[in-house]
Amino acid sequence: MDTNELTNLLSEKFQFASFRLGQEEAIQETLKGNDTLVLLPTGSGKSVCYQMAGYALGGLTVIVSPLLSLMHDQVEKMKQQGEKRVVALNSMLTYQEKTAILKRLSAYQFIFISPEMLLQENVLRKFRQENISLFVIDEAHCISQWGIDFRPEYLSLGTVRSKLGFPTTMALTATATEAIQQDIKTVLGMKKETTSEIVYSMDRPEIELMTEICQRDKDERIINYVNYLQKPGIIYFSSKKMAQSVSKMLKDKTDLAVEVYHADVPSEDKVKIQQQFLDDELQVICATSAFGMGVDKQNIRFVIHYHLPANPESYLQEIGRCARDGKASLAILLYEPGDERIPLYLQADNFPSKEIIHQIYMERKIPHALIENVQAQVGWYYFSNHFTLEEAYDRVDQYSETKQQQLQFMLDFIRTADCKRKTLLAYFDETIKSNSNGCCSSCNEQLIAHFKETKMVKSKATVNENWQFVMKKLLKL
Repeated sequence: MDTNELTNLLSEKFQFASFRLGQEEAIQETLKGNDTLVLLPTGSGKSVCYQMAGYALGGLTVIVSPLLSLMHDQVEKMKQQGEKRVVALNSMLTYQEKTAILKRLSAYQFIFISPEMLLQENVLRKFRQENISLFVIDEAHCISQWGIDFRPEYLSLGTVRSKLGFPTTMALTATATEAIQQDIKTVLGMKKETTSEIVYSMDRPEIELMTEICQRDKDERIINYVNYLQKPGIIYFSSKKMAQSVSKMLKDKTDLAVEVYHADVPSEDKVKIQQQFLDDELQVICATSAFGMGVDKQNIRFVIHYHLPANPESYLQEIGRCARDGKASLAILLYEPGDERIPLYLQADNFPSKEIIHQIYMERKIPHALIENVQAQVGWYYFSNHFTLEEAYDRVDQYSETKQQQLQFMLDFIRTADCKRKTLLAYFDETIKSNSNGCCSSCNEQLIAHFKETKMVKSKATVNENWQFVMKKLLKL
């Protein structure tokens, strides 16, 4: 298709007059039959790339997606746009519903599926009988053991792709270093001569960056910020317990509409909370990383990190949830000495110990007691893909070293007096293209003054404070 034909199709399907940066390029390369690695910043419309390519190609497009909420969001959006041949195939369906979908795969044009579901032998067998025009890996950084949100199931997608006959593949992500990009291509078996890389800057200049070192006063700072700042906004936590606690505190001490969102919130409540936030019925969400991927809200004005992100990739993804309308927004990272203990503790949950690997190699199987263990699944991947025991041990050591380096970067990012945008982009081997007075808290100490809520919301605890006094407290003047 030429540009005019694609633009007409874009208008017909999405009511957009033109493509965003990188979208048409990714689609055209796919239409040529090339595999594509698409790296576009959060909020740049990556879903349009594979949906448009799917429409242009015809046939069946299969989208592997890591989160149920993300699948639900994409399916509902496509249905709202008038697409009837779309469905999600995941663990939320009943046995009867799954069976009905598998019996009539050819009736659909877009099928969203979890990697766990696709790996089931009976499911994969059904898909092998179909002519798949496009195989899509959404949030492709989940493949890489060195990146964020690593998912062991994603390691088998190269084998799945082989069994499906190597259909044209599009892998998409918003955050990936050179090492992670290479990992994605290697695992998926993307050949250099038939793979196009559509890689654009991860910089979001409309998001202004601020870090603050707290002295046991985070809760007070949070109350002041959410009252002072333009809304809506998201506060991210590494702990479900703290997300719950701060949410309750804000409900008690402010007049704001606040809710909490984490993995243990019942599914029906998650859908309700997400929709309320999208409809501007909620002003603040206190959330773990479980919230975000399935939310395409244009007017989020701030993202606050209550806890220290474990790596710059997750930090960049999470702050990327704001400013999707292109208007200036604020990302605040709060740090208290000792916060680094949480990511150090959590990183042990994602990767096997040498003891687990040794046990798998000796028994030549996953021990029954570890059959559901995520760490054991990684160890089994090494064994079943013919890594030597020493090579598997080396992977464990590399993983630990990488995570330490990522965490140290975040600590340096907080403490640096240099431009924070320049520092963050340098991690991804990028240089800053432009700088402005509103860039970050290093470049402008009065940064927060630009983000005052026009109509101040009074805190129940500080009802008599005027906005000038609140601002002085925020800036610690």
